[in-house]
Amino acid sequence: MSHCTSGRPQELRHQPHDIGGACAGFSQALAVASSLVSSGDTEYVVVAGAERMSDIVDITNRSTAFLFGDGAGAVVIGPSEQPGIGPVIWGSDTTHLHAIEQSASFSALKTPGAVRWPYLEMAGTEVFRWAISALADVIREALDAAGLEPRDINALILHQANIRIIESVASQLELPASVVVARSIREDGNTSAASIPMALEVLCATAQVRPGDLALLAGFGSGLGYSAQVVTVP
Repeated sequence: MSHCTSGRPQELRHQPHDIGGACAGFSQALAVASSLVSSGDTEYVVVAGAERMSDIVDITNRSTAFLFGDGAGAVVIGPSEQPGIGPVIWGSDTTHLHAIEQSASFSALKTPGAVRWPYLEMAGTEVFRWAISALADVIREALDAAGLEPRDINALILHQANIRIIESVASQLELPASVVVARSIREDGNTSAASIPMALEVLCATAQVRPGDLALLAGFGSGLGYSAQVVTVP
């Protein structure tokens, strides 16, 4: 019996892949990268969350213009004797599919006579209500999948969308005072896919978390898609 191989050209192992998960994208990409490394399909993966929200935010829209920021953050995922990325809980609540969306595709600009830029549109109240009613349960599922309790983690790093959402979810989880809650939205704004790695960097740079600590990451946004997992702080 012959041994079969994929015959895949080596250069394909180094091509970038775009995961269009918006605010949940970084957590989703971590899960994909973890699977690639664990399977042996690749050795190292650079996971980058980067957004230029200024391209799609209407500065005349008082309900969204002040919320968003531009940013980028990245981590390197590689082999380890002990898993550093826990099981992912992800999905989407399509009953709120249009709560966050662009008004049109950029391809629409090719249409003769098109004059409206495809700005981001958001039903803020709808998103807020969904987040404070559903996100804590998503996080509990991620903790259960990792075999942990809220008191076992060292940090809660949510997508930095709204400080009231962050505070509400943290309260629902009944976290002990020892758990650091990321609140970088106050300085950075909502940077979509970049917000989780940027918030993690703030906690690392200020020694609020240290290598080996456990952090719960959770993103949510366009779609309404969501993703969460426990990771070991590098």
